[in-house]
Parts: sequence; structure tokens; C-alpha cells
Amino acid sequence: MQKIRYSRYFKITFILLDVLVITGVFLFFFIRNNDARYEKDIWEQNLLSIILLTLFWILLSGRTKLYSVARNLTYTIYLERLVTHIFLFIFGVILLAKVSNNDFLKQDRFLIAINLFFLLFFIKSIVFFTLKYIRTLGINYRNIMFLSNDSSSEILKNILTDRKDYGFKIFDYPEEEQFDLDKLISFWKEKGIHTMYMPSNGFEKNDEQEIYRLAALHKVKISLIPSIVKNNFFQYDLGYIEMQPVLERSKFPLDYLTNILLKRVFDIIFSVIILIFICSWLFPVIAILIKRDSKGPVFFLQKRYGFHDHVFRCIKFRTMYMNADSLPTDKRVTRIGRFLRKTSLDEMPQFINVLKGEMSVVGPRPHMLLVDDFYKLKIGRYSVRSLVKPGVTGLAQVNGLRGDSGNMDIKMQKRILADAFYVKNWSFSLDLVIILKTVFLVICGDKNAN
Repeated sequence: MQKIRYSRYFKITFILLDVLVITGVFLFFFIRNNDARYEKDIWEQNLLSIILLTLFWILLSGRTKLYSVARNLTYTIYLERLVTHIFLFIFGVILLAKVSNNDFLKQDRFLIAINLFFLLFFIKSIVFFTLKYIRTLGINYRNIMFLSNDSSSEILKNILTDRKDYGFKIFDYPEEEQFDLDKLISFWKEKGIHTMYMPSNGFEKNDEQEIYRLAALHKVKISLIPSIVKNNFFQYDLGYIEMQPVLERSKFPLDYLTNILLKRVFDIIFSVIILIFICSWLFPVIAILIKRDSKGPVFFLQKRYGFHDHVFRCIKFRTMYMNADSLPTDKRVTRIGRFLRKTSLDEMPQFINVLKGEMSVVGPRPHMLLVDDFYKLKIGRYSVRSLVKPGVTGLAQVNGLRGDSGNMDIKMQKRILADAFYVKNWSFSLDLVIILKTVFLVICGDKNAN
């Protein structure tokens, strides 16, 4: 029996809530600054302003995908959409204030904009986390299954099992030597399956076509899982020549000169601010602590692959004792080194690499050369990382995909998924969100740091 889903009602509810907030803020400032007994034409004029603003908010969401909130959407990506949407909307508010005849709107436009930003940011964040929490309680879940247990399916199953807040209930389909379509249909009906995940090339052509036909008949959604190891699907987009679909080489956001310049200008400004106002006093303090704790240099230079696999020397604070050959040894982390790693302060000298143009503030974290050479041969899309500069922080790191504990093959595949997503979906606001999350993790501590 298909489970009743309430998600279809969430979108209209969220839109109505946002409209109420916008209307409430607008009316609050109008009534506060004016006589509520104003003439009818003034009220009509303000009603028109409210309608224009709410229409602009709703139309803008089609561009920013604010209401396309998939249950597996992370807060990092949602925050990027939210910040982008609110900033563009506030620009619209200020523009309306400029061209309108409302004196109060011209007078208080910046105050209105600030209130709208913080109020909408707070309310929408609360709603987002409330919905996530509800799903962790087993409410509003979606029944899913996997039709194969290959490596890519196992990684996805592992992710969905760990993230209870996504609201997926996984039913294990028994593997059989002989594939039986009748048993598959019975399983769909018995478990109320909404979505079935299956590999993109794991079945015979006739079986695959019959599975698609039966899934459409029984209203079961099919999601294909491409092979993480073999495929470079991230490097292609679906295009059309007349009505014939073709896979074309993707044009990533940072292939465009304007985006490259924007990111580089931000890198320079941000790294200069950090080096002048923080590193100018922090570096001497850390240097003294490192010298007092153990013999050896303050900084440690290590070769890493950068943009287009160009090798550069990545600068870090030394966190290990030196051996007889003046090389650090991983099993001898110093006392101050443990603190530096836990707080990620050992990475601070990399802002020098950013200023030199070898790294960016945000991007895929650079790995050691041996690690890169090893995984390039194992993971198909690994080379996508080199299409942008490596970063001091990255999307994978702020989502807990750091450290060397656990199954490194699985963890590395997840990191590459995050890095490839970043390369394909880069935006300036996404960089800002990743920086904010990094600051939060440094202040509050990151359990995955080591």
C-alpha cells in the first residue's frame, strides 16, 4: 500500500508563510511611520507594493530553486540558495523604494531590508531543521529499495542509512540467482515502494526495458546509480540536436572569465585581511609554541597537486616530531600538533598559498601526491578536482568528510562526490556559506579533525 505523503503540501505552505512574513514586515513599518487612517488611495498604493514584492519573491524562487527542497538537500546547499534569494529580493525592495512614491519606504528601505533578511533567514532555517527533525522521528518518510548491491549502490545506501533526517526507509530486496519480475512486483506492493534505485548498466537490455515498463505501470519511481569507479558523468550535460539527446562536455561555472575574476579578487581580499589582522599576531604565538614543544622548523612544506595537476608546495605548521632524516613521522604528533590539527590552525599558513595564486580560500582540499596518484586510477571522476584550484577549506570538509579513520576507500569516494558537486555547482554564495560553516567548526570544534 502506498504511503500517504504530505511533502506535496509543504511547498504551498512555505510560500504562504513567506508571503505572510513579507506582508507583516511591510505593514509594520508602514503603520509605525504613518497614520493608519490614511486615505484609501495610499492604502491601495501600498497593497500594490506588497503584491509586487510577493510576486517578485515567488518568481525569483524559480531561478534560485528556493522551494525545490529535496529531502536529501543538505543545509549547506539550502543556505546557499536562501542567502542568494534573500539578497536578490532585498535588491528588489531597495529598487522598489527608489521608484515608488511611498515616503516611508524610501526612508526605511535599508531598515526594512535588514529586518526582512534576518527574519526570513531565521524562520526558514527553523522550518528546515524542524522538518529534518520530524523525519528523524520516522514521520514523513519515503519507502525505497535497491535492486543491486554493487559498490556505488552500497555507498548510497550507507549515506541514506546514516542520514535519518533525509526521511528514507530502506527495504532490503532479497538477491536471487534467477531474477523474477513477479516477485519484484509483489515486493513493491507489500512494502509500498516509492523509489527503486538500480545501477545504470547492471541488467540485460530486455530485463531493463521490462522493469521500466512495470515501474511506470505500478507508479514506482526509478533512480539510476552511475558507477562511481568507472564513469565520468559529472563532466557531461544532456543536450539536444533538434530532438535527439546527446551528452556534451559540461561547461562548469569556473570556466567563465567573470566567475574566475570574482573568485580570484575575493581570494586576494580575504587572504590579505586574514594575514594582516589574524596571522600577523597568531603566527608568532604558534611559532613560539611549536619551538618550545619540539625541535625543528615551524613550517612544513609538502608537494601537492593544484590547478590542472600543477605541483606546488603547500605550507602548513609542523605538527609532528622530526626523525633523523629531518622528515616528519605521522605516528609522532606533538602536543601542540594535536591542538593545531583539532582546530585546523595548522592550515592557516595556506593563506600564503592563496595570495600566491596556488590555492583558493574554498575548493577541494589538496591531497598528497601519492594519494592522488593512487585514487586517480580507482575513481573515474577524480580528475574533476583539478579543474579548480585546491582550497583551504571545502564542501567535503564542512560536511564531515575529513580525517583518516574508517574505510578510506568509501570515505574518499564520498569526498570526490562532494568535490565534483562543488566544481559543477560553484557559486559565490556557496563559497560564503562554506566559509561560515568552517568558522563555526573551528570555534565549536570538529569531531572529524585529527
